[in-house]
Amino acid sequence: MARAIPFFEQVNQNFDKAASFTDYSFGLLQQIKICNGVYHMTFPIKRDDGSIETIHAWRAEHSHHKLPTKGGIRYSTLVNEDEVMALAALMTYKCAVVDVPFGGAKGGVQIDTKEYSVNELEHITRRYTYELINKNFIGPGIDVPAPDFGTGEREMAWIFDTYTAMAPEKLEALACVTGKPISQGGVHGRREATGRGVYLGLREACRFAEDMEQLGLTPGLEGKSVAVQGFGNVGYHTAKFLQEGGAIIVGLAEYAGTIYNPRGLDVNQVAEYREENGSILNFPDATTYEDPSRVLEFACDILVPAALENQITGENMHRIQARIIGEAANGPITSEASDFLKKKGVMIIPDIYLNAGGVTVSYFEWLKNLSHVRFGRMGKRFEESVHRSLLYTIERATGRKFPEEEMKRIVQGPGEEDLVNSGLEDTMIVAYNEIRDTQKRWGEAVDLRTAAFINAIHKITRSYTELGIFP
Repeated sequence: MARAIPFFEQVNQNFDKAASFTDYSFGLLQQIKICNGVYHMTFPIKRDDGSIETIHAWRAEHSHHKLPTKGGIRYSTLVNEDEVMALAALMTYKCAVVDVPFGGAKGGVQIDTKEYSVNELEHITRRYTYELINKNFIGPGIDVPAPDFGTGEREMAWIFDTYTAMAPEKLEALACVTGKPISQGGVHGRREATGRGVYLGLREACRFAEDMEQLGLTPGLEGKSVAVQGFGNVGYHTAKFLQEGGAIIVGLAEYAGTIYNPRGLDVNQVAEYREENGSILNFPDATTYEDPSRVLEFACDILVPAALENQITGENMHRIQARIIGEAANGPITSEASDFLKKKGVMIIPDIYLNAGGVTVSYFEWLKNLSHVRFGRMGKRFEESVHRSLLYTIERATGRKFPEEEMKRIVQGPGEEDLVNSGLEDTMIVAYNEIRDTQKRWGEAVDLRTAAFINAIHKITRSYTELGIFP
């Protein structure tokens, strides 16, 4: 039986593959891929029943070539040191690929959130934050956490409140964490940012007729069948935006199982059904499978793993039927499976690009917190005034009177969410074209994943050169 390769080692294998297409020194490449620091902490919490439990948690800072470092915090029983180091490394490369000026970091707490009350989760989160503060692993210019699997706006608000209570300089404390509620300094568009980014990346990848022809597909998302593994925040929004973009969602999976309908599933109806019944299983007019991994094997044009790492492996890679795989999760395909699928002709759009929407919009939130100004506040009304004057000029010149509703629609200036979504769209389009250009430059020897890593290595190297660390 083949040895199970640790997650961090798999990330480094992908790095080494890309590094072989560069001529940088061994020392520089080693510095880029090594994890700069990891902190393993244990602390006690008092359960609601009065018992004491010891919690294991970690925070890894992979690279300090840019500051602050940035990365989510996940709550899962699968959390361990190898995982947080691997995810921190992926964050480093992800930020470089989409030109977000952060180093990579990641944190995790080894718990099953379903086994704890809200009161207990708050105690765990606040104590975890306290430990990070004590070891200087959090701060607006040091290390900025965000939500990940098992966490959300609520946990980020607890982190912000704890940090603020202990911060020596409170002016910039708002920027200590992102993914916060809007009322606590969050930014509009952050909740759906990762899913929107996955949609935008897939839309851009499917735009090129030459690439789609090689897969036996037509350009565009319209009419393409899609299966999504994971129906949490990322999976739901990915499926929602893809459906709105014309794709047909044929399969959806959550932890309890999978539903399938080759004619298509209405994503919002499935979400409403789950809200009422506690699960997507037995959704009307759909076939139910109790195996959540069954969704990976459906015949479809696009498969989106949006759950956890190591979902497509040597065990099931021969049963994958999709022609495009969009990695909405981090590391959902093992190295062995990735090599096999590449030879099979499957296009894999890599995680270090495709799920970068979350960190991109987290960057926008961080900027908003540091500037203390809501996006759009300074220019929205001015732009509306300019647009209205232009329309009045057209009316006078043509004699045409614009209806009031049409006038309002045309002159409306951008609000915060409009600007955030515009910035995210531009980021995903520019980054994909950079990756594609690199891939085309090297030809069949390089796939999109390797091309993304090559681009990341080039950009990180420039940072070290500018710092004067390496000539």
